[in-house]
Amino acid sequence: MTNYNGNILAETNILSTQNRGYAFGDALFETIKASHGKLLFWEDHYFRLMASMRIMRMEIPMNFTMEFLEDQIQNTLKANNLSAASARVKLMVHRNEGGLYLPQTNAIGFNISVKQLEDEFYQLSEGFYEVDLFKDYYISPSLLSTLKTNNKALHVVGSIYANENNLNNCLILNTNKHVVEALNGNVFLVKGNTIKTPPLSDGCLKGVMRKQIIDAIKTLEDYELIEESVSPFELQKSDEIFITNVISGIIPVSKYRKKTFGNEVAKTILQKLNVKIRLS
Repeated sequence: MTNYNGNILAETNILSTQNRGYAFGDALFETIKASHGKLLFWEDHYFRLMASMRIMRMEIPMNFTMEFLEDQIQNTLKANNLSAASARVKLMVHRNEGGLYLPQTNAIGFNISVKQLEDEFYQLSEGFYEVDLFKDYYISPSLLSTLKTNNKALHVVGSIYANENNLNNCLILNTNKHVVEALNGNVFLVKGNTIKTPPLSDGCLKGVMRKQIIDAIKTLEDYELIEESVSPFELQKSDEIFITNVISGIIPVSKYRKKTFGNEVAKTILQKLNVKIRLS
């Protein structure tokens, strides 16, 4: 069951071929982790969505409050018997039908879909995880690149490339040849007592988990956070590399080309993250 503009419907025969999210990628989405009905970092998701809608010049309905959207998500979880489970929630906002590149209206609709997850809290995987650079296409370092829109062609092609080359993930470059992010999350590098992540001005996603990790790092007395452009040459010099997103939490990279990495700092940060979730 999915939630389409507040109505709980079967997932078949909902989407029109004229839907602007389908036809033009004129849509935004938030991927949210729900744990026993609790929406993790919901306030951050909500305010990112509102800011993104303004950047996309979408009209924000008067009833689009944090409480209204949370109620709609809870209704969808309940309709799918997931109120007492862990679930992936996808909240998508699309501009309403009409027009070509120039829309006839800036009014919006929304849909919410949910899928069950296994893990209630975040767990660190100790398994093998290899990445490499994806250099076929590049991200433009612009504000639009930081938004979660339906325009994910680069990430789709990059994921196919990773699969064809037996990689677990790829790191994406921007047009300045700086490392920006992974295919499915933000990236952090540990070297000595510094932890570095690309700045938003380089075009990386304004990740909700990125924000949580940055906040956690700032509480570590032995480490300094740096938001600066990352050169590909820095990857093999790092002590650790890890990827972050709201579904997996932290994903440690174990291999990049001929270099292998540890995960001790990632473990420390993940412990702080889980403590924050339990106390919130």
